[in-house]
Amino acid sequence: MGSGRHVGSSVGQTSRMSLWRAVLSECVRLKRSPLIALHLACGLIAGVACGAYFGVAPWDPRLGTDAFVQLIGALMPLMVAIVCGLDVDGEREASGLANLLAVPSRRIALAARVLVLWLLGFIAVAVALGSFSVVLGAFGRDGFSAGVYARSAVGMAAGSLVLYVVSVWLTLALGRNAAIGVGAAGLACALFAVGGLAHGLVTGELTAASSGVLGYVPFAWAERLGSLLVELGLAADAGLRAVIWQLEVTSVLTLAVTAIALIALLAWVGSFEEGRRGE
Repeated sequence: MGSGRHVGSSVGQTSRMSLWRAVLSECVRLKRSPLIALHLACGLIAGVACGAYFGVAPWDPRLGTDAFVQLIGALMPLMVAIVCGLDVDGEREASGLANLLAVPSRRIALAARVLVLWLLGFIAVAVALGSFSVVLGAFGRDGFSAGVYARSAVGMAAGSLVLYVVSVWLTLALGRNAAIGVGAAGLACALFAVGGLAHGLVTGELTAASSGVLGYVPFAWAERLGSLLVELGLAADAGLRAVIWQLEVTSVLTLAVTAIALIALLAWVGSFEEGRRGE
C-alpha cells in the first residue's frame, strides 16, 4: 500500500509539472540572474553603435542593414554558447543541477530551460535590430520598414534554437569550455559562409543567397535566415528567385534538424548522470 501511494504521488507530481509551469518557474529564477540585463545591454550597445556607424558611413544603408544582421547572426553561435555555459555551470555549482535533474520530469525542466534562454536571445536580437533601425533612421538613411526588421529578428530566432539545444547539451555532457570552444568555431563558420561581413558591402552581392556549402551548417542558420529575410527587400528577378529558394531550403532544414536535436537531447537527459560527466 505504501509503495502504491508513493507511485501514485510520483505520477501526480509528474502530471502537475507542465511545460508552462516550468517556464514560469524559469522566469522567476531569472529575476535573480544578471542574464536579462546582459542581453538587453548587449542588444542595445550593438544596435546603437552599428546604427551610428552606418548612419555616417558611405555604404548603401540597406546593404549596411544586411551586414549588421549578418554580424549579429554570426556572433550567435559563440554568444549562445557563453550564455548557456554560464547558466548551466552556474546551476551545477549552486545546486548540483538539482533543478534540472532532481525533478519529476527532467525533460520538461530542460525543455523549459532551453526555451527561456532562447526567448532571452530573441529579445536581445529584437532590441539590437530595433535600436539599429531607430539610430539609422535618425540619420535619415533607413531604407527598410519596421516589418523587415521584425521578420529578420524572427528568422534569426528560428535559426538559433538549434544552437541553444546543442550548447546546453555540450555544457551538461562536457562542461562550459567545450560548449564555448564549439561556439567559437561556429562563429568562424558563419563568417566564412557569407564570405566575410564586408564582402556584400563592397560588391553589392546578396551574400546570404549566394553562400556555399557552409551556409547549410547549423552554425550559419541564424545568420542566413535573418539575412535572407532582409535580402528579400533587395533582390529582383533572378536574384529574388534565388533568395526565395535559399530561404525555403534553409527553413526546412532548420526545422527538421532542430526538431531532431531537441528530441535527442530530451531523450538523452533521461539517463544522464551528473557524476559521469565527460566520461
